[in-house]
Amino acid sequence: MEEAADSESIRGELCDVSVIQLHSDEAQPHHWHHPFPQRLSRSSGLLLHQDLDQFLLKAGLLKQPFTRQENTVIQTCVVASSGIAFSGGFGSYLFGMSERTAGKSTENKLAQDFKNPSLGWMVGFLFVVSFLGLFSVVPLRKIMIINYKLTYPSGTATAHLINSFHTPKGAKLAKKQVRELGKFLSLSFLWGFFRWFFTAGDDCGFAHFPTFGLEAYKHMFYFDFSTTYIGVGMICPHIINVSLLIGGMLSWGIMWPLIETKKGDWYPADLKAHNLHGLQGYKVFIAIAVILGDGLYNFFKVLSHTISGLLQQVGEKHLPISRQTNGGPSTSSTPSLVAQSVGCYDEQHHTQLFLKDQIPTLIVVASYLAIAAISTAVLPHIFHQLKWYYVLVIYVFAPILAFCNAYGCGLTDWSHASTYGKLAIFTIGAWAGASHGGVIASLAACGVMMNIVSTASDLMQDFKTGYLTLTSPRSMFVSQVIGTAMGCIVSPSVFWLFYKAFDDLGFPKSEYPAPNASLYRSMATLGVEGVSSLPKNCLLLCYLFFGAAIIINLTKDVADKKWARFIPLPMAMAIPFYLGSYFAIDMFIGSCILFGWEKINKAKADAFAPAVASGLICGDGIWILPNSILALAGVKPPICMKFLSRSTNNKVGAFLAS
Repeated sequence: MEEAADSESIRGELCDVSVIQLHSDEAQPHHWHHPFPQRLSRSSGLLLHQDLDQFLLKAGLLKQPFTRQENTVIQTCVVASSGIAFSGGFGSYLFGMSERTAGKSTENKLAQDFKNPSLGWMVGFLFVVSFLGLFSVVPLRKIMIINYKLTYPSGTATAHLINSFHTPKGAKLAKKQVRELGKFLSLSFLWGFFRWFFTAGDDCGFAHFPTFGLEAYKHMFYFDFSTTYIGVGMICPHIINVSLLIGGMLSWGIMWPLIETKKGDWYPADLKAHNLHGLQGYKVFIAIAVILGDGLYNFFKVLSHTISGLLQQVGEKHLPISRQTNGGPSTSSTPSLVAQSVGCYDEQHHTQLFLKDQIPTLIVVASYLAIAAISTAVLPHIFHQLKWYYVLVIYVFAPILAFCNAYGCGLTDWSHASTYGKLAIFTIGAWAGASHGGVIASLAACGVMMNIVSTASDLMQDFKTGYLTLTSPRSMFVSQVIGTAMGCIVSPSVFWLFYKAFDDLGFPKSEYPAPNASLYRSMATLGVEGVSSLPKNCLLLCYLFFGAAIIINLTKDVADKKWARFIPLPMAMAIPFYLGSYFAIDMFIGSCILFGWEKINKAKADAFAPAVASGLICGDGIWILPNSILALAGVKPPICMKFLSRSTNNKVGAFLAS
């Protein structure tokens, strides 16, 4: 067993390539809609790998199934690569630098305030910033996993799933799960192909079906028949889906119509729809206020847990988090998962193997300093607005913030990489100022920070998985490095394919609206220009919603658990403020499907719902690749299915008859 854990399987890494490509095609477009899908990578990636494993066995290309350790190494590589799709900022800060995104938010654009995507500089940027997070927390793996006994719920659950594949009962269940995944993947792919035939023009097809009437459609309230969002809704907790729907109804059903009645008073009536000095400004900045309020509250909450845990560690050998829950969103079932995973092996055996492959601290520190030095020298050549001393300051504080994020993730299973990125936006933006390209400098700084803290928490999650599956930490680290390197090439390539294939990528009513790109750019603009640029009463509303987000979170934490689970999440409520309610309706339907399934047969729902949901997501995601190829080849859909009111239809009919 130890020999298997000591060496990384070559065939496993070769398998990584195909799984990573499929998973990148599936994962990246989700970041052009909202921030939650990056958390789906572990379950869907592992099931995709199991599907490929079964296919290779049946085709005779694989003599024996992958071992427990090979599955862990492959999973680590896939998660590391797909994580770049999130931390790379293709739906947030990086795309927010583009002239296309800048054109949606402001009319006066200076050359120093945007940088259009190019495959060369994107790959180079990711290579010089994505590895620092790995080296920043490696020396702390013994403290985090062995001494503190942090649970890392996603990593623990992944280990439990991998371990279950290698029991007779688990292997039988895994085969059934793979069949379900393949069935719904095929159905989702075919549905995506069918939908394509009806999208010959703007606002055509099932994605623009006015389910609740044309007036509701104008207010972004409709069902768009997306299997992706139905699948996401089946995986996300019910409270997230309900929060999204509540946020959409509150904003598009009440707030924006009321503010629109103030046109000509609060803001000029002749402004374009996406001008930040008009109604769009209220949508964007109120959403930002809620996101910042939620993010800062949870940041200080995790920070307080970190400090109290460290202080407690001084007087005790272990933190109590391994024995009881700490109120985090995902820790309630973790102790049982730990018991099930560790129960098969002696804990001392786990610890001995985990500590056997030591990665010398001197090499780790030297590698961090060397990469930081190279990055500090290279980044100002990619972004001339980002001065070398900005980068140096980030790298001085990055290990501390990476530790905080990795520790907080171990407690709550939630990475706050985007919150740390926003902190960099406002800090560097205010330092640089508008006249010195502060917008691009702050967005680039956000990317540097997000890549470091995100990869740090992902690595610790994977170390926890490796600890529970008896996998060599050195193999895990090498696999993480390989996966990160592959992600630095695959993710920008996928984004570049979409960017060239879809001219409307990033626009609000397009198939891929990328709302976070506008949000991040708006934060950067606010950071360098100040609040004086906001429309009338917008700042007051921002203060109110910022405070409301904190109060809601505080109420949720102090309320009895029986009632706290019904209180919506401010972060989720804020996403539809800018984007609309259509995807929230899809996700709510997915949540209803899962809820009904659990009521009918909970055991079967628990076993197969992740596979069904992953199939729906991956099938639609895989269809994106041929869709992009058709677009690049100039092949147009033959039919435009569009919906008109009776009066408009009569006018069109009269015009055609004349």
